Amino acid sequence: MNRQFIKTSLSVLLSTIVMSLHAQKITKYVDPFIGTGGHGHTFPGATLPFGMVQVSPDTGTEGWDWCSGYHSSDSSIIGFSHTHLSGTGGADYGDILLMPTIGAWKIQPGTKENPSSGYRSRFRHETEEASPGYYGVLLDDYKIKVELTATTRTGFHKYVFPRSPVSNIVVDLGHGISDQVRESFMQINGNDEVVGLRRSKGWADDQYVYFVIKFSKPFKKFAVADGDDIEVDGRKMEGKKVKGIFRFSTRENEIIYAKVAISSVSIEGARKNLAAESPGWDFDKIKHAADSTWEQTLGKIKINAPVDSVDASMVDQKKIFYTALYHCFIHPNIYNDVDGQYRGMDKQIHTTKTNHYTVFSLWDTFRALHPLFTLIAPEKNNEIVQSLLDDYQQSGKLPIWELASNETGTMIGYHAIPVISDMILKGLGDFDVNTAYEAMKKSAMEDDRGLKYYKLHGFIPRELENNAVSKQLEYAYDDWCIAQVAKKLNKQNDYEYFLGRALSYRNIFDSSVGFMRGRNIYGQWNPDFNPSQVSILGNGDFTEGNSWQYSFFVPQDINGMVEMYGGEQKFADKLDSLFSQKPVVDNEHALDVTGLVGQYAQGNEPSHHVAYLYNYVGQPWKTQQLVNKIRETLYTTGRDGLCGNEDCGQMSAWYVFGALGFYPVNPASGQYIIGTPMFESVTINDGKPNQFTINATGISEDNRYISSATLNGKQHIQSFVTHGDLTKTGELSFKMSFQPNKEWAQQLLGRPVQEIITPGKEIKTGQLLFMPYEVSGKTLFYGKKQVTLKTETTDAKIYYTLDGTVPSTTSKQYNGPFSLTKSATVTAIAISKNGAQSEMSTLNFIRAITKGPKAAYPKITSNITIGTTYKSTAEVLLDGNFGSYNFRDGNWVATNNSLTNITIELDKPMWVKELKMRFMENTGSWIFVPRNIQFSVSTDGKTYQQLDLIENEIPLNHQEIAIKEFLRPCNTKEKIKFIKVDITNIEKLPGWHPGAGNPAWMFSDEIIIAY
Repeated sequence: MNRQFIKTSLSVLLSTIVMSLHAQKITKYVDPFIGTGGHGHTFPGATLPFGMVQVSPDTGTEGWDWCSGYHSSDSSIIGFSHTHLSGTGGADYGDILLMPTIGAWKIQPGTKENPSSGYRSRFRHETEEASPGYYGVLLDDYKIKVELTATTRTGFHKYVFPRSPVSNIVVDLGHGISDQVRESFMQINGNDEVVGLRRSKGWADDQYVYFVIKFSKPFKKFAVADGDDIEVDGRKMEGKKVKGIFRFSTRENEIIYAKVAISSVSIEGARKNLAAESPGWDFDKIKHAADSTWEQTLGKIKINAPVDSVDASMVDQKKIFYTALYHCFIHPNIYNDVDGQYRGMDKQIHTTKTNHYTVFSLWDTFRALHPLFTLIAPEKNNEIVQSLLDDYQQSGKLPIWELASNETGTMIGYHAIPVISDMILKGLGDFDVNTAYEAMKKSAMEDDRGLKYYKLHGFIPRELENNAVSKQLEYAYDDWCIAQVAKKLNKQNDYEYFLGRALSYRNIFDSSVGFMRGRNIYGQWNPDFNPSQVSILGNGDFTEGNSWQYSFFVPQDINGMVEMYGGEQKFADKLDSLFSQKPVVDNEHALDVTGLVGQYAQGNEPSHHVAYLYNYVGQPWKTQQLVNKIRETLYTTGRDGLCGNEDCGQMSAWYVFGALGFYPVNPASGQYIIGTPMFESVTINDGKPNQFTINATGISEDNRYISSATLNGKQHIQSFVTHGDLTKTGELSFKMSFQPNKEWAQQLLGRPVQEIITPGKEIKTGQLLFMPYEVSGKTLFYGKKQVTLKTETTDAKIYYTLDGTVPSTTSKQYNGPFSLTKSATVTAIAISKNGAQSEMSTLNFIRAITKGPKAAYPKITSNITIGTTYKSTAEVLLDGNFGSYNFRDGNWVATNNSLTNITIELDKPMWVKELKMRFMENTGSWIFVPRNIQFSVSTDGKTYQQLDLIENEIPLNHQEIAIKEFLRPCNTKEKIKFIKVDITNIEKLPGWHPGAGNPAWMFSDEIIIAY
């Protein structure tokens, strides 16, 4: 054959391949299986952008890696339900499950270990298919091919049955993902329709899902059941484990379709949804429409470069990118029916003129997901903000983590505020701005979640509020957002007040160690501080992280933070240390702290902005290096291709921005900080009049450093762009190189600036005049107590009284230690040089029997079974050390005994005035005060005199974390030698609790024997 002919043919073939691949639809690059392995917690099923329905296979319903109901480690499927959460760290949903089977009726799902024990079926991953709006799989046990597609409010099932005289479809209302059924019912109409309700309690306390199911073929036989009792030909069933079984006979490869519509409002609402969105039986038409909808949505960002046609790595990068963009548009979800009705936060039925949304993982998504919507889908973000404001008007508060019109209270901050303020500050708010401001301000002025102390002291005391450091840092950022809106609305007093609160991050920075650090109400720094120690939600000073990760969260005042660290070079060195530290290995507390580069954790949100901070100190090449490393190593095309929870789109939104070449470090600032682009050419808002293109000349796998840049043809020396730049027709062009250009954007004019500038006068940042405290920290003593007072405000004087009265400058001034020989209340204040006065300390010193060299008891015995997680023993009940609000501090005795008996034998008979015992109440951590406490005393250990019984009411909802003391006077006529305490715990968590039915924990600390 002629060599030139071969060469020409190959050229034509390659050109054809290039044109073919370049013309491929965007949806071909989406792989919904990415994130279904590892700890991504995504689901592979069919949904539409912001769809109410997510119809997807469930392989498991319990455990952290089954938050979405599916995990790639499984080999059997329970069935296909219609609501799912994408990437959350908490589990719920899995409503209205359908499962096709053949053979005998089975009404239990079976187990992973033995799928044949129920209707569950084995499957193989090689038979699975998934694309936007579609999922398919072969059920090996039944040889049934299942295909799923969806509209916004309906799921469409296609079952290809084998030839079988006995084919079935199971509808299981008892099934759910880590929730419990409050009530449910199923009603069968005619021979092709099923309607009903599944109302459940889980992460969402009270969720309503009404449904209508239509079958394409009449069923020949049916039955309903609640539990194990089958009622053949029963038309209606109510209960908590309601199931329906529908029998057909099928020919070889016969198709039966099932359409399922849901509604939070009513069966009629579900019926309207079905009629409007799935009126016929054309599965392929619905599937094609779903694909087209996704094609249009994903086309908001178009990768122009055709280089992927001959570069497999570029194909993978496009797959990762468009799968990430796909994940960005799964949540939040439309919650209203086609007629606009939805169930609100007040459980009443409301009507919206546009769309009302649910599933707001705001702690995660305020950082990048909502800023992405602001950039490429502002009309949707407007609807989302209006939904947040509707929630506020119905409940009195902006949502924190809203799910199915329920406030879960999960995570920290009030991060609806940056989402709302971003739209207002960019002039995009198509909602009532005054109502929005009212809602933001009200959220910030509450007294719960540590805000009472934050407002009063300028910091959150670590012993009075869990996760105090994380909460303060995130409140301070949200307060900056409020201040900017106040300024825009000419509310000068509010502007100055909230700007002061935005600066309060400085109150928890310990310059002696160079970290954000917890301090107690007296201003003392956490003495056991370890910057690498991870703490979890509800415990410790940080939320799902440590001080390394949180010490850089000051997006509202980055330049101020740099100065706080000692200047640019010291700050850059600190960042270098972050990325070079030994990674976290604390498996107990670090489930969410994953995707580690040193102590940087890409797998959890507090770190997401940190790699971009080098730009602020003139070292953008380090940002370019790190962003590329994170993209290349922590996002892959595998099922475990996400290094942490997807978190309702935030993990993917980080990648989308990172691949475009910039990131919103301060989401409400209007600035996007440049990292490094991934693609040769990308267009934002493709096809619109205001489309913006990012080009990268010379980009390759090796060339990831920016050599130079132009913006709209002019030299661009800045390592940031603005929202105004990106929302106009324009072009940002980079020249890429193998070596970093350390001169580009290094000068001050090239750096982004984010600092708080006070408006010409001193801004109050919170009261930092600390109350006096007793240096030893012990207020129980035996015999004599030497009291040493101190205040962390070094130039302040201390005044005190011993009779419980309020001290003043006329009271006794503290000049040195003094002694107590009996119980006394010391009240003390600190007064600074300028006359400012601290809050008053009330120190109750109690002369009591405690463990020590002069202690008056020889032993304590009990039946306490100590929890294995907590290493303390019964001895700490009499060691003179009070446990703190951190229930893991080692000073608490933890048990879930239903009955606890404690006996104390004193060294010699003594007159005892009073008996007290302290307990922790932290219902969110399953810790409850006991049901009752009985103190008894004896002279001989045989005959006991019972003091009055102490009885407690069990709370009906979550309470503020508290330490409670229970006491009884001891007015005996003889000296006592034995003390007995009998305690009855509540045994099981109450029905309102998310962990209802599990054992409750009792945390007791000190038995106080006052004499």
